[in-house]
Amino acid sequence: MIFSQNLGIINSRGSSSVARAPVLQSGGRGFDSLLLHMNTIYQDQNIVVIDKPANLTVHPIKKGQTNTLVNKLITLYPEIKDVGDDPLRPGIVHRLDKDTSGLMIITKNNRAFEHFKKQFQQRKVIKKYLALVHGKVKDQKGTIAKSISLSKKDYKKRSALLNDKSKTAFTEYRVKQTFKDYTLLEVTPKTGRTHQIRIHLASIGHPIAGDRQYSFKRQSPPENLTRQFLHAYYLKFKLPNGKIVELKLELAQDLKQILKSIQNE
Repeated sequence: MIFSQNLGIINSRGSSSVARAPVLQSGGRGFDSLLLHMNTIYQDQNIVVIDKPANLTVHPIKKGQTNTLVNKLITLYPEIKDVGDDPLRPGIVHRLDKDTSGLMIITKNNRAFEHFKKQFQQRKVIKKYLALVHGKVKDQKGTIAKSISLSKKDYKKRSALLNDKSKTAFTEYRVKQTFKDYTLLEVTPKTGRTHQIRIHLASIGHPIAGDRQYSFKRQSPPENLTRQFLHAYYLKFKLPNGKIVELKLELAQDLKQILKSIQNE
């Protein structure tokens, strides 16, 4: 981990340079196995930034639900139990989908919660993702500006359709690498709608590989890809003390293996 005293910038470039979080108890062998691969990327008295593994739900949606990230974070950081606006989401100022891996901020106190809540509302936190999509994306970079609303056919899904309840959404993308049947993109959401990146990329005909909800029926993911290829690899934000923090994370190991496999096709 490299720290620049002048800028207050922290760069984290993969698991070799970060501290491993303690092993959490309970939840079953499979669940604890996930947490073995959860690294702490940055931590101070106000926040902790983790590398969230895939196949892990961030918070309960009803009382009594366990085996979520929040349940286990409370074990590590009991002080977050009363932080925030929602008792089911203590310390959570943003989230990642269950099958999305990567950088995620957890706040430890209400002062930090309000600080980061305001930053996200004002769209001052910069988030970047790596996404492998079906097909060859023609334009090297672009912006998707499509409103998002609840799907009329499936209450669990959203769609890029304009109606009286839709919310504006903007996503920027840039091509990083092109393969035979896929394209690797760097994606920067400018708004924070649920499933935004997944919906927007599907709306331009390039759904994320492995996305069971938004991919097209006749599109098959790369062999051995067991989840959506979406990884939150970059965060830039301001701490309550005014310092700017910039974090970068390597691609998750399972996704690295997928890229290697399709390079040989």
